[in-house]
Amino acid sequence: MVAYRYDGSFDGFLCCVFESYVRREVPVQILPEEEAQVSLYPEKWIGTDPDRAERVYTSLSRKISPEARELVETGFLTCLPERERLLYRFIRMGYRHGAQVTSWLADDTVSTLRKAAFSAGHEAHLLTGFLRFSEQNGTLAAIITPKNRVLPLILEHFSSRFNAETFLIYDKTHHMALVHRPGQDAIIPMEHFSLEEPDETERQFRALWKQFYHTIGIEGRYNPKCRMTHMPKRYWENMTEFLEPALPNGKPLADALFSSTNRERLC
Repeated sequence: MVAYRYDGSFDGFLCCVFESYVRREVPVQILPEEEAQVSLYPEKWIGTDPDRAERVYTSLSRKISPEARELVETGFLTCLPERERLLYRFIRMGYRHGAQVTSWLADDTVSTLRKAAFSAGHEAHLLTGFLRFSEQNGTLAAIITPKNRVLPLILEHFSSRFNAETFLIYDKTHHMALVHRPGQDAIIPMEHFSLEEPDETERQFRALWKQFYHTIGIEGRYNPKCRMTHMPKRYWENMTEFLEPALPNGKPLADALFSSTNRERLC
């Protein structure tokens, strides 16, 4: 009876699977490096080997199916407690029974994993619309507080949409950041990040966005409960339209709307 400890990366988890089959042992726990041990079982440290990880990754498609491999990848990004043990059980089932396991919706392991993967994908989809950038010294920056580790899931969307920009998306929940500059992307650990106080131009554009948000609203159809259904309240803290309104130097909103600088940038 042994518990595996690894570095918390996806490659590290795949190496745990490799070690299990090579040593013919079934770990009672698979714990990331930073997580506290909750059992008295002896621990074994599993180092990350890219070659071993690649062998397991390739086998997920070959021995089970491409759909199963995608399910394992997305499942690893979820906020499921003890997600490694659930993924390990799913992989063992897949190696034994093949592609059919992905359709075993009555099985607790498969059902739980599918629901969690769907939730992560749905959250990533919502953030492609709810994420708000602010300009910080020539760089676009945004803060999100997702439940799941969604940065890998939203990377392609924002990198292709803002391909020529330099931007940073900080995941405050998991202390990770997606950093992009033309031709290069990276997801890196980042313990802390906060937005600087907006300058005058940034404040004007926030005011423009708030004005647009209020203008398109129909007063007779105001329904806060319906809004919270389509735009969950936990996202509001990072969305420009819900921040306290402010314009620099007491400048009227009309001046910001019709200044020559803003007209040029909006065209």
